[in-house]
Amino acid sequence: MRLQFLGANRQVTGSRYLLDAAGLRILIDCGMFQERQFRDRNWQTSPVPPDSIDVLLLTHAHLDHVGLVPRLVANGFSGRIVTTKPSVDLAEIVMADSARIQEEDVKYKKKRHKKEKRKSPHPYVPLYTVDDAERAAGMLDGVDYNKPIKLNDAVSVTWFEAGHILGSACVELRVTENGSTKTVLFSGDIGQADKPFIGDPSLFEHADYIVMESTYGDRSHCDRGPIETQLIEVITDTFERGGNLVVPTFAIERAQELIYHFGRLMNEGFVPQIPVYLDSPMAAKVTNVFKKYRSWMDEQTKAMIADGDAPLDFDGLTMTRSRDESKALNEKRGPNIILAGSGMCTGGRIKHHLRKNIDREESTILFVGFQSVGTLGRVILDGKDPVRIHGRPYAVNARLAQICGFSAHADRDDLLNWAAHFKSPPKRLFLTHGEEDAANALAETIRKRQQWDVAVPAYQDVVELD
Repeated sequence: MRLQFLGANRQVTGSRYLLDAAGLRILIDCGMFQERQFRDRNWQTSPVPPDSIDVLLLTHAHLDHVGLVPRLVANGFSGRIVTTKPSVDLAEIVMADSARIQEEDVKYKKKRHKKEKRKSPHPYVPLYTVDDAERAAGMLDGVDYNKPIKLNDAVSVTWFEAGHILGSACVELRVTENGSTKTVLFSGDIGQADKPFIGDPSLFEHADYIVMESTYGDRSHCDRGPIETQLIEVITDTFERGGNLVVPTFAIERAQELIYHFGRLMNEGFVPQIPVYLDSPMAAKVTNVFKKYRSWMDEQTKAMIADGDAPLDFDGLTMTRSRDESKALNEKRGPNIILAGSGMCTGGRIKHHLRKNIDREESTILFVGFQSVGTLGRVILDGKDPVRIHGRPYAVNARLAQICGFSAHADRDDLLNWAAHFKSPPKRLFLTHGEEDAANALAETIRKRQQWDVAVPAYQDVVELD
């Protein structure tokens, strides 16, 4: 077997791995690079000819795991694409939304660059079109958790709950050659336990090789008390100042979790009744997918639904879909709560709301997710002032707030506990999907605690698996 690392190596985004095993070329994930310093990789020719790949396996439907699938298909990939059933629906939404945003951004950049007498380093065309995304979506094949699927006579694959977002999975491949079976486990993104809607991450006792995420490998989630206590403080403060609470929001899981908490707090009188706008057609569609896949949710959520509670609906919630509805929100001075994508402020409607609110002292920008180095969200959080949005500088006068407990990722302690559950050490552990310092710190801790052979591969590294 041979494993090549093609993304999310010493960085967070762009997850992509190629496993050559038993006559098959298996690609695991095909994500978009989102950090500014790595975006050029999205435009580069694929390191592996797309038409040479037999099957693509997806761990889950976040953009940094599925965002380059339509480009792969447009460039010649014609094999199977397999993932969990909820991820089929979610990936279709994510890819279509990404294609639409790219098509719109190309038009906007053309006008802006012409006005500013600038030239883009890339062609004024999208990475892929809406048609490309639709074609890729038509190739998706959905499976259930815990049911092995044979890829050929020597290779089988099973998806297990990863606890990250709806339908997220750890992907376990079993490869039999020369009378011996080896297990290669891709953790995907590992979630926290006891999160709304989804089950806890699966635990494993054995794998010969493990590719494991390390997003929070060097730190624990900041402990500032219960999530709802922090939300009450931020909402009440912004309400009293008469501003807008603007929340850059990941459309999958984070938006639904926020809706759940906002509804509970308002219905039970913990915070004032404030209009809440989910300004994301994609998040609205995702919310409908959550309602469709109730059987995939955790027991607590199923019990709420059985009791007649609607965890994703409440009075005062408006889902804006059209561009005109979104523009109208920009004229609202507050108090309002506006959720919009993208979660790292790399594109989409959130940038327009930031432009209207980031220089207002009465408004608050609330971050509830990881912000990768090089993204606008990280630039704002790191305290740069002014910040550049849509080519123009804006003073940062709004209050900046952050709640870490929302993270869909396991923190350092969770990751260490996940690794400690294995009863025997793997032949090798590969740490990916983390910034270099985070991955190296986690590697060193696991080496000391468990005496494992741990590597932090670089982009395009190739490893022979015996």
